[in-house]
Amino acid sequence: MNKFDIYIILIIIIKVTFVILALSLAYMKHKKTSDKKTVEKIEFWKDRIEFIFISMMATLLIYLFYPRANRINLITSETKILLFLFGFILLFTAKWDIFFKESPIMKTIQSSIGNVGST
Repeated sequence: MNKFDIYIILIIIIKVTFVILALSLAYMKHKKTSDKKTVEKIEFWKDRIEFIFISMMATLLIYLFYPRANRINLITSETKILLFLFGFILLFTAKWDIFFKESPIMKTIQSSIGNVGST
């Protein structure tokens, strides 16, 4: 097993840890648990693990697609799955409220849509 394979396995372990923490946090928030300290700890570690995952995936992308080296042959099925999941993680964790609430274009669109029904 080479260093690249170990790196991919480490990313997968981090991803699984992130999913477990995210599901635990969602469950605890849904159940409205009174143990706020545990919820805060889970949220703290979920955020850190997410940062580590995004950083490692960014490093993987830089390594794979560095223009002066041809490493396309390293893209295995595990790597494809990680890249696929990385796209979803970025979409789900994006700060959509910043775009929808603060964007002048979105405010214009929202106000024009709101005015259509009132005419």
